[in-house]
Amino acid sequence: MTQPAVEEVRKRSIVKRVLHISLKVIAAVVIAILLFIAIVFTVKKISSHSEQKRMEQYGQLVSVDGKHMNVFIQGKGEETVVLLPGYGTAAPALDFKPLLSELSPYYKVVVIEPFGYGLSDQSRKERSSANIVSEIHEALQSLRIDRYILIAHSISGLYSLDYVNQYPNEVKAFIGLDSSVPSLSEQKIDSSDIEPLKWFRNLGFARLQLKLSADPYEGLPYDEAAKEQLDILIRKNMYNTTQLNEAVSMYSNFKAAEKLTFPANLPVLFFVQANHPATDRWIPEHEKQIQNSVHGEMVLLDAGHYLYRSHPKEISEKIRDFTGGINSTD
Repeated sequence: MTQPAVEEVRKRSIVKRVLHISLKVIAAVVIAILLFIAIVFTVKKISSHSEQKRMEQYGQLVSVDGKHMNVFIQGKGEETVVLLPGYGTAAPALDFKPLLSELSPYYKVVVIEPFGYGLSDQSRKERSSANIVSEIHEALQSLRIDRYILIAHSISGLYSLDYVNQYPNEVKAFIGLDSSVPSLSEQKIDSSDIEPLKWFRNLGFARLQLKLSADPYEGLPYDEAAKEQLDILIRKNMYNTTQLNEAVSMYSNFKAAEKLTFPANLPVLFFVQANHPATDRWIPEHEKQIQNSVHGEMVLLDAGHYLYRSHPKEISEKIRDFTGGINSTD
């Protein structure tokens, strides 16, 4: 065999060995990935089963649209306030606990856990503002609550614009907790965009994400029992189908709300974070919402978006002052 032929055979042999080693490495990597996914999924199944047994019931279930919606009521004051959560709040009744503790000595406080939140059922119905508002109203009607002050955090402020115009004879006043405004819309999300999140959740990676994330309740006035239940319900409800569908509907809900304003005769109080991390229009856009109100106020707080967690006492005191002023003019 000639020298060039020998060299060619040697090169082919090297290529084959490299290819063989590469295939073995790729196979090992694929097996490792599949094994990792299997471990994450197994941990999810075992942990979910364990947490299900440790989950404690609270509040009461009311029938809404043929399903069960959880409502938590605390306090026996003559005045009723209804609390609505921001998007993705895993367990509203527990999350609002610091503010509940401050308000309940003076008011009857009703926390609504919409479908897909807390201990409420999920819903396949479109998460339009109209449907969400109708469901909340049905829950209150079933409890024979027909005169109240509406307090809403974040995205529920957007739904509340629809609500106060639908039921002006029931809502005495609106109080926004860093509530969303129609002019600052969320980005559009298509239904195809949420499919990867469903796989992410179903395989157990949402749980892993939470494990690697900071504790949102660290250093805040929540006892250990409440934090344990919040931890369980965060894992139960994160990226559930109802909440993902709400995200898909969010853009159209913002667009629909652009046509709405608060009734001029409705007292409106805003608690707003003083330094929004993403936009300098946060305060001006809230000011526009109350510019025609006969009784509109805004309180700026040096706080984050979940300002009711960090400033419950200050918020409660201002709410009492505000509602006292309303009642004195009735």
